[in-house]
Amino acid sequence: MSEAVSLAVAGAGLVGRRHVEAIAASLGVAELHSIVDPSPAARDYARGLGIAWSADLSSALGDNRAGSKADGVILATPNALHVSQGLDCVAAGVPVLVEKPVAVDVASAGELVAAGEAAAVPILVGHHRRHNPLIAAAKAQIDAGALGKIVAVQGTCWLMKPDDYFDTPWRREPGAGPILVNLIHDIDLLRHLCCEIVSVHALATSTIRGHAVEETAVALLRFAGGALGTITLSDTIVAPWSWELTAEENPHYPATGQACYQIGGTLASLELPSLKIWRNPGVRSWREPITATPIARQTPKALSGDPVAADPLVRQIVHFAAVIRGDAQPLVSGREGLKTLAVIEAIKQSARSGKTVVPESVSGPKET
Repeated sequence: MSEAVSLAVAGAGLVGRRHVEAIAASLGVAELHSIVDPSPAARDYARGLGIAWSADLSSALGDNRAGSKADGVILATPNALHVSQGLDCVAAGVPVLVEKPVAVDVASAGELVAAGEAAAVPILVGHHRRHNPLIAAAKAQIDAGALGKIVAVQGTCWLMKPDDYFDTPWRREPGAGPILVNLIHDIDLLRHLCCEIVSVHALATSTIRGHAVEETAVALLRFAGGALGTITLSDTIVAPWSWELTAEENPHYPATGQACYQIGGTLASLELPSLKIWRNPGVRSWREPITATPIARQTPKALSGDPVAADPLVRQIVHFAAVIRGDAQPLVSGREGLKTLAVIEAIKQSARSGKTVVPESVSGPKET
């Protein structure tokens, strides 16, 4: 096996620490280079791990000490810092994995993506759900035509954020609501599975808590292939239908065994994350028997030849290492993250204006 790639993690909050855990679980594919975060708590955290600490990216990018440059950087810093820090990584020629969203708006995201493409420095975006084996299995079935022509898509993201979640002031302000924090993951998966979203019409409210940020939203989606979709989102509902509670992806969330996505086609329908395909064994008719067939999923092998943990964050680390080595192309590139952000920006604009909006990944959303 090749020598482990060294990864610096910038941002030692909850998400950053999950990346640190994922690096440790990567079966020797990657190793932690350093923690980058100016807070005293991050310094103490790094010392507890016995790892180098820096208040800024200079050490990780090789500006301070000869030979200390990281092979790659994970940016788990506040969203507003993603572009400036990402540009620093690109300028240093260091591949970077940027937590979602890739930026706070489409314009600045486009600047970062263009810089990475011009310099041929890989930029990956942390839409980690695409690394889940069940998504790979679902994508393979859809691409093979198992559903026929996709006609309709339905998604649900209903969850209850407890009162103390909002004790942090920024979580009550615009930009911190569930559209950008939660729905962006669902939109990215629907784009990945069902093709591009070409227009949206959305509504949003904040009638329960009354904060400045939205808490409930609904969007009508039109896909490039002609399919229509609906997706509803709320962080004020006690319910079992969200990815976190259905996919068994993160042990911090209780598993409900329910479904949160349905993708309907002319030959069959797919239920996720249970990976069931519903079809008529004989004649296609609502009067005929219909059966559910589970799709088998396989866990790929890590670079070491051992099974990769089911945690998509670990698989994302293994993939990042392969990109750094030149053995793979990014599954979720900077441009993919930009396209997903463009849909989210269009949903927010539509909810404000009440008009249908066409996402534009470069110039910004347009009303129609």
